[in-house]
Amino acid sequence: MSNGDVFLGEVIGTATLILFGAGVVAAVVLNYSKAKDAGWVVIAFGWGFGVLAGAYTAAPLSGGHLNPAVTVGIAIDTGDWDQVPVYVAGQMVGAFLGAVLAWLVYFAQFQANSEEDKAQPTLGIFSTAPAIRNPVANLVTEIIATVALVLPILAFGLTEGLGQSGTAILIVSFLVVGIGLSLGGPTGYAINPARDLAPRLAHALLPIPNKGTSDWGYAWIPVVGPLIGGALSGLIFNAAF
Repeated sequence: MSNGDVFLGEVIGTATLILFGAGVVAAVVLNYSKAKDAGWVVIAFGWGFGVLAGAYTAAPLSGGHLNPAVTVGIAIDTGDWDQVPVYVAGQMVGAFLGAVLAWLVYFAQFQANSEEDKAQPTLGIFSTAPAIRNPVANLVTEIIATVALVLPILAFGLTEGLGQSGTAILIVSFLVVGIGLSLGGPTGYAINPARDLAPRLAHALLPIPNKGTSDWGYAWIPVVGPLIGGALSGLIFNAAF
């Protein structure tokens, strides 16, 4: 795959992922949304379907990594780092664009957030935050949750039929739903540095009324934790398989 194809595929695929993911959170939490208060299960499935749509769209161009942690895990497994910067650049650009698109879809609801009696912080639509702020515990959660994502992805590659049939992406999508339901409670399961950092930047830059802080003090955890988890996954896979 050429660098151009990889970059374009990751931009399109990651933008699609974040459009679905940020979109479902906006649907559930914003006032005047028809899906208001639909709950965590809806959010988990929305993110899973975002992986489904984004990865299938990107797969012909880039393989559909959509996540620097996945890219790092694959690079450690294969020893090929040449296109890692291209993958990560595409993922970051795509995640930013996806966040902007989600903002546009819910523009009227975001504007309604200017009503002081119903104003609410909006960072959770774009990025993650811990239920209990404990940096060590939060970091460990993100590392474990990312291993639960990347190690199975690497293992799926050992089953030739999954890749040939195209069902590997479907299985990964349900894996993301499962991680959200089982492991997402403590930190909101970033498990993807681009998914958290680029939308957080979009939140900081977009003209959202009463949006609250972008919480840059926490922002390193959903970046460092998944990168460690992705690297550990590659090491474990090489050692065990």
